[in-house]
Amino acid sequence: MAASDIINYQYNHSSILDQQQLLLSGYSEIQPASCFFQGFLTEPYIVSRCLITLSNIVKSSFNLSPFQMAMMRDPIATAGNEKIRFEGFSHCAGVYARVDILPGAIDGEFPANGTVNVDFNQPMINALGGVRRQGQIMLNIGAKEISMQTSVTEKVVERKVPLPLKWIKGLTTVQMFLSAAENVYTFNQLQAMQLFQSIPTGQPKTDYYLIRRGNKLVFSPAKKTNVLCVGGVHRLKLLEPLLPLANELKVFAGPNMQSTTWQLYFGNVRFSFSLSRECWRGFSGEGAALESLVADVPDAWLDAMNKYSYANQEFNPALLAVEENIGFDKVDNLTGRMAAMGLLGYDLDDRNFFYRRLPFKQSRILQLNPRMRDAEKLLEEDKVVILQSDNNRTEARIEGSGVQHTVIIDHDKARCTCTWYAKNQGQRGPCKHILAVKIKL
Repeated sequence: MAASDIINYQYNHSSILDQQQLLLSGYSEIQPASCFFQGFLTEPYIVSRCLITLSNIVKSSFNLSPFQMAMMRDPIATAGNEKIRFEGFSHCAGVYARVDILPGAIDGEFPANGTVNVDFNQPMINALGGVRRQGQIMLNIGAKEISMQTSVTEKVVERKVPLPLKWIKGLTTVQMFLSAAENVYTFNQLQAMQLFQSIPTGQPKTDYYLIRRGNKLVFSPAKKTNVLCVGGVHRLKLLEPLLPLANELKVFAGPNMQSTTWQLYFGNVRFSFSLSRECWRGFSGEGAALESLVADVPDAWLDAMNKYSYANQEFNPALLAVEENIGFDKVDNLTGRMAAMGLLGYDLDDRNFFYRRLPFKQSRILQLNPRMRDAEKLLEEDKVVILQSDNNRTEARIEGSGVQHTVIIDHDKARCTCTWYAKNQGQRGPCKHILAVKIKL
């Protein structure tokens, strides 16, 4: 991992677990209010098990070296709109997980709203593991720390941790897949446990398919048409500890099956688990949000969104359009832009984007994707020539290193003669040449 891929934050203090409360050190580049939530969780046992599973996902990897796996990562907590969400990625960014704590599982106040990243280490996981079914969790989420009061007397100290840029990049991509996904299967608890028994042992090298065998669905390496394809199916084993506690499992997939999402329901708590197409392909490199970065969005619009949105609120483009006198078509572009910047998550049940006030500067988020930077460099060096352009078709020539590439955009379909497009056929977002042409148009 390159040094440029990591931001080192200086924390004001270490995290401490004493007899009364757990204080997790956090960091934010923005300046939100000091307290986002304070109160009790009314389903503490379920929440504690979900957070333990989330932590196991955060410290897992399916394609990195042992050295890279030794680096811990921090889950992101968002509080607001009577909801609390914890999010995280695996080391390789190929697995995304989110714990949604809904109003029915919360008894407290939200003095303000915001997002903070916190460190989960093993002693803290042990503290969560000590929560029993009749236990209690008092939670306080603030701009600089999270405090959690339990009956645990063990003391925990957590140090500062490096935060990888690929997490931010993953947030810009995963919700694009979620917004295109539809519910394809629903299982009750027994059916879900039976399904997971068919997951092969070890780490299979081939894709697996969800097929019907008799009167139930199972995973099989036998390829069939019009069935759900799951790459890296062994990653689903991370969900197994939660299955006996869940009431229901829903499976969501997009039209091209580049991602699948497995959502567990526990009354007023949900656990979402999204898998990239293959183990070696992290959400941070998929490029699904690149199209949205092509359109220019004025800084004033971004400021307006911060003004009219707050953490976990459903993004309301109509309100923004009316209040700021912005055309509805332009607000649609703004929605895509905000999602591409990682400021919008997606709720599969509500079928709506929700706002997350990321603890990162917007200017940094917009500079994360190398393909976008390469496209802008092509334009700066005047290597993009539009040969033909009308309402339906555009043809362009792009100067490469000793070779010329041709880009053709026919209605909404774009293709290029470069090796990136030949390999991926647009399934991992546009190549830098297509991006450059679209920016220039």
